Amino acid sequence: MLPEVQSWFRRRTSCAADWPVGELAEAKGQTSVSVVLPARDERDTVGHIVGVILRELADVVDEVVVIDSCSTDDTAAVAARAGAEVHAQDAILPELRPLDGKGEALWKSLAVTSGDIVAFVDADIRGFRSSLVSGLLGPLLTDGTVAYAKGCYDRPLDGVSNGGGRVTELVARPLINLHWPELAGFVQPLAGEYAGRRTALERVPFLTRYGVEFGLLVDLLDLAGLDAFAQVDLGSREHAPQTTEALGGMAAQIMLAAHSRLLRQGKLGRCHGLSCRLDQFRRDGDGHRVVSSDVSIGERPPMFTTLRCGGQEAGP
Repeated sequence: MLPEVQSWFRRRTSCAADWPVGELAEAKGQTSVSVVLPARDERDTVGHIVGVILRELADVVDEVVVIDSCSTDDTAAVAARAGAEVHAQDAILPELRPLDGKGEALWKSLAVTSGDIVAFVDADIRGFRSSLVSGLLGPLLTDGTVAYAKGCYDRPLDGVSNGGGRVTELVARPLINLHWPELAGFVQPLAGEYAGRRTALERVPFLTRYGVEFGLLVDLLDLAGLDAFAQVDLGSREHAPQTTEALGGMAAQIMLAAHSRLLRQGKLGRCHGLSCRLDQFRRDGDGHRVVSSDVSIGERPPMFTTLRCGGQEAGP
């Protein structure tokens, strides 16, 4: 690890227990806070998460917003009953052609929230604790030089305390260490829990699918520099595990996200066009069946350019 990254890691890494809610409420002042949950078919967990945030963080959080990402169940109704403000993803900025994916929901949330600080939390967390949010808010509410706070945690899987995070360890971390060693100090670069100042989040593009967290790290590093980041240890986090096949699609999107940033930063010469089809195999009787999926990723421009243009996307 680079010496400057080691220094950053020591100075900018804290734990959730370092940020008691009472102290955050005092530090908050006039700063407003929005919490956003992107949700697709998460009726079993979203209501509990919303309720915990509203009950335990009422003195810190000003609004809880759920972006319903084309759910086929009653996720939206469950979230609304729990007290969240709910928006259908495709109903936000309806003049734009809808795109798919978590990053689309996060990007559009910037158009329907008002907080000076916006915290993003996945809606599928089991055993949710309010410290997963308050921990993220600590560095931002107490230090004006912090623009973005990223959560880290253990990822238990099948009885192994840190058995999850397979895409992180097999794909994202090697890519970061190879090409962006300044970011090598992030324990969970793909973590779905993070918070940032609106002034920073509205000035970077959002990839629309699984590469959104990877893209935000790289783009915010360009925008603000490493010392504008903070990292908070949130303990452990458990959600429903993905199949190996699904993880393959996620890994492909991370690779495409990295490739797009390498090209943009001039770190990679232009080469052959990349295929955005992923062929995988499933056992079918005595043989194998090919399952082909589209792993292409879209990108939305910085939100401030869209709002400035009256809802029309600005050109490149």
